[in-house]
Amino acid sequence: MSGSALASASAAITEPRPWRLLLTLSAVALAALLLLAPIAAVFAEALREGPLTALRSLGAPDAVSAILLTLGIALVAVPVNAAAGIAAAWAIAKFDFRGKAALVTLIDLPFSVSPVVAGLALVLLYGANGLFGGWLAAHELKIVFALPGILLATLFITFPFVARELIPVMVEQGRAEEEAALTLGASGWHMFRTVTLPNIRWALLYGVLLCNARAMGEFGAVAVVSGKIRGQTTTMPIMIEMLYNEYLSVAAFSMAALLAVLALVTLALKSLLEWRHAGLLAATRRH
Repeated sequence: MSGSALASASAAITEPRPWRLLLTLSAVALAALLLLAPIAAVFAEALREGPLTALRSLGAPDAVSAILLTLGIALVAVPVNAAAGIAAAWAIAKFDFRGKAALVTLIDLPFSVSPVVAGLALVLLYGANGLFGGWLAAHELKIVFALPGILLATLFITFPFVARELIPVMVEQGRAEEEAALTLGASGWHMFRTVTLPNIRWALLYGVLLCNARAMGEFGAVAVVSGKIRGQTTTMPIMIEMLYNEYLSVAAFSMAALLAVLALVTLALKSLLEWRHAGLLAATRRH
């Protein structure tokens, strides 16, 4: 292609500088209006009566219980979904079997079903009048309006995140390295630890971070199955709603600010992982 043709092609796909500047400023202004302004408003309202008042509200027994419950549920749900996501991604990427498309669809199911519907489904299954309610009551087991129900709802909502990050990575890598390791006499666990895991570690960490962020911030499904028992089954998002409905705005926004801080930390870790991964890829290509 001649120099004039290249110049014409470049001009055809490059916006004039004023237009680029206008589009950039518009995108930044829209992001600030829709994202930064609400977060700033939350922190401003939380600190309206001073940082000590905000800290005292977070130190209240019910608030501490909600914080610990949220962190505890995430601490259990994230490893379980990480293990399930690795298993699902391994099966889909490494094996051919009937029903693979159906399995992929099932993994995406929590994305398409409303969290409230998921919570109601758990109530219909494990509630007092649910499908298994009589058996659970006879054995003095409580799922709905207790911690197991919250955990089940969180597991359902956060299930796809790890699997969805790992599947394309594993599909792209193929099976050659694992097959070579097995041919050389490596055991299944040794092959996974030394071959598969290093290849998927960044996608796995990224999926775990997304899963953790959703687990801490989930409201709809948890609100249905928790019963909102103060000090027992109230997570941070539910506690925020309860405090706000009681016109305790400083306490509500203090809890919201803490939840926002946890989300921002997760976002920072995600950005750090992406930057580190990009740097390693660039170094690999140079060599």
